[in-house]
Amino acid sequence: MSRPLARRTALLSAGTALLAASPAVRAAALIPTPEQTLGPFYPPELPLDHDNDLVQVTGAATQAIGQIVHVFGRVLDLNGQPIAGAKVEIWQCDANGRYLHPRSGGMGPLPSGFQGYGQTASAADGAYRFRTIKPVSYPGRTPHIHFAISGEGFELVTQMYVAGEPQNERDGVLKRIDPAARAGVIVALSSDDSIESGALRGQFDIVIGRNA
Repeated sequence: MSRPLARRTALLSAGTALLAASPAVRAAALIPTPEQTLGPFYPPELPLDHDNDLVQVTGAATQAIGQIVHVFGRVLDLNGQPIAGAKVEIWQCDANGRYLHPRSGGMGPLPSGFQGYGQTASAADGAYRFRTIKPVSYPGRTPHIHFAISGEGFELVTQMYVAGEPQNERDGVLKRIDPAARAGVIVALSSDDSIESGALRGQFDIVIGRNA
């Protein structure tokens, strides 16, 4: 195993340990994660490198511009039971507000070296993880990360927002969510040098609107 690959594996394994150590989600009736628009910038062609580390693109000499954030969570049903094997996709703009989409400034590698899109599968305990950059705002939108979660008999598209962002209060997409469910898509990011020096971490649990 090459040293860069070994480092990426170690970082992402550390995330699993942190998630396991976090408070357990209560096995009670949960509020489903609200469905949101796919948006206009889902990549029409997936990049060759579309793993769960969006910061370091295979073959790139440098990693992406932006503050690194490790996003963890679990895919759960309404009773808090884990959903294993779900496909979890994320996509977001780079540090300059550009998506991996021709309507967002052209296709091809993003000039920041950012992967732009990634995917993984939930583990037996429902856990998933991504290494990406802290989302930034662009005209008309508060910082957010798009999510698509799919599996046998379900498909959910939603967005994750960052707690404390001043634009949250006037973001039209976020404000359309029922207030009772809105808190479930707003995630607090905190510093965690135990994962990676200077990095942030945030936990986003995704509740699918069904029972096991």
